[in-house]
Amino acid sequence: MTAKLSPPVSIIRHGGYQLLKLAGLGVLMLLSVVLLDACSRDQGRQEIRSVVSQLPQTLDPRYATDAASSRVNHLLYRSLVDFDEHSRPRPALANWRVLSPRLFRFSLGKQGRQFHDGRYLTAEDVAATYQSLQELPDSPHSAEFANISKIEVRDENTLDFFLRDADSNFPSRLIVGILPAELIAKGHDFSREPVGSGSFKFVSWQRALKLQRVADKQDVVFEEIRDPTVRVLKLVRGETDILQGELPPELVSYLQKQPGLTVEQSQGSNFAYLGLNMQDPLLQKPEVRQALAYAIDRRAIIQHALVGGSRLAETILPPEHWAGNANLQPHEYDPAKARQLLTQAGIKLPLKLVYKSSTTVQWVRLATMMQAQMREAGVELEIRSLDWGTFFEDIKRGNFQLYGMMWVGIKTPEIYHLAFHSTSVPPKGANRGHYADRSTDDMIAVSDWQRVAARIHEQLPYLPLWYEGQFVAMRKELMGYTLRADGSWDGLEQVKRKRLKSVFPGRSSVEGS
Repeated sequence: MTAKLSPPVSIIRHGGYQLLKLAGLGVLMLLSVVLLDACSRDQGRQEIRSVVSQLPQTLDPRYATDAASSRVNHLLYRSLVDFDEHSRPRPALANWRVLSPRLFRFSLGKQGRQFHDGRYLTAEDVAATYQSLQELPDSPHSAEFANISKIEVRDENTLDFFLRDADSNFPSRLIVGILPAELIAKGHDFSREPVGSGSFKFVSWQRALKLQRVADKQDVVFEEIRDPTVRVLKLVRGETDILQGELPPELVSYLQKQPGLTVEQSQGSNFAYLGLNMQDPLLQKPEVRQALAYAIDRRAIIQHALVGGSRLAETILPPEHWAGNANLQPHEYDPAKARQLLTQAGIKLPLKLVYKSSTTVQWVRLATMMQAQMREAGVELEIRSLDWGTFFEDIKRGNFQLYGMMWVGIKTPEIYHLAFHSTSVPPKGANRGHYADRSTDDMIAVSDWQRVAARIHEQLPYLPLWYEGQFVAMRKELMGYTLRADGSWDGLEQVKRKRLKSVFPGRSSVEGS
């Protein structure tokens, strides 16, 4: 698809010189009409529009694993626990006390207790949410709560969690959005009709997803546009208001030059990786996995294909995280060493592998770059790009050799249990490559996160790539949006639209909307 930008102001400026010779007043009137029309369009559109590469797969927090679902669900629901700027757990809906190593008492506060359908959130709703997670056979989060032996409601504000085994990190697990117990009992479809108590409530979901901010009834609309160039053009033309993430650097640079936009960038924490199928006979060989790690020039990809703030990654949690490991040595690009390792493994070159990717333009681009790099290392990579639904289903089923994906918004080291523990294979977790290592399981059991990270870095069930930098581009009439390192959309909780000043004297502008 091609598009040509023709800013209306430029057309007026170039053509207006001839008109000015004839009638200066007429030009002034024409300019006023055009500006008034633009002003009326901006003031007439009360909703704030955000264009995204992918809409959520589900609005049920018990099933959410893709980035878009996690980001939207964080707006729709409140959880017992959230995280501070250092990724340590902090109270959200509730405070907690450790009564014993296997008993935690949670006391609900006063904030966030009103469900969007008018019900009052109580301890019964909390208990029902986590009991349903334990009982659902196909929730990818169920395994995280297998250690809960009993949940006891003491009163409408207080409940106790009894554990089978001591777990000092237990509060950091309780980040699932709370659902109404009555609707859970009725089998309500939260995936398409969510009912939470978050800062936004659900309005509708046809082609676009519409939410409303509870505090001031500000509507926010998410529109899915997969083509990054089209997303950029819609923002430049004023057809949408916010564009965050998932653009190649050249398009970000283009947006920075547009006079009607504001662009912010920051260092990011979302972890991109290549998933490997540990049941594949070729990929079971450690030398093959090591060779693949040496076959990718990550620094070149970061320099030429990623936005500012992107950096090398060696494990899921960044080194500044309280449970991070800054001592892991990177696998630098060395195609000769990769060839040597493949030969030692008895592989006849070229090694042929299939890499699955979503059809997202940026991921296909990255796959193509890795394909060229791996060729130098004796690896022939076949790229199969699939629509997101098909791609994600294949990954969950283990129907792949290699795939590219990203962990988004990870705050807790419990991700290592979810992604690498031998009991966490889908649908009970996200160990999609079927990695099974007794030493890793034992380290996870005692929360020795530094050694867990080192062991996984040695074993390479995933190939770490980078932490992706973050950016947001907005129309200048928006204010109050805060960019987060994890790429969340929580900035929508404060963003507002400034009113444009009237073209005509005597008409005052209105602040905010």
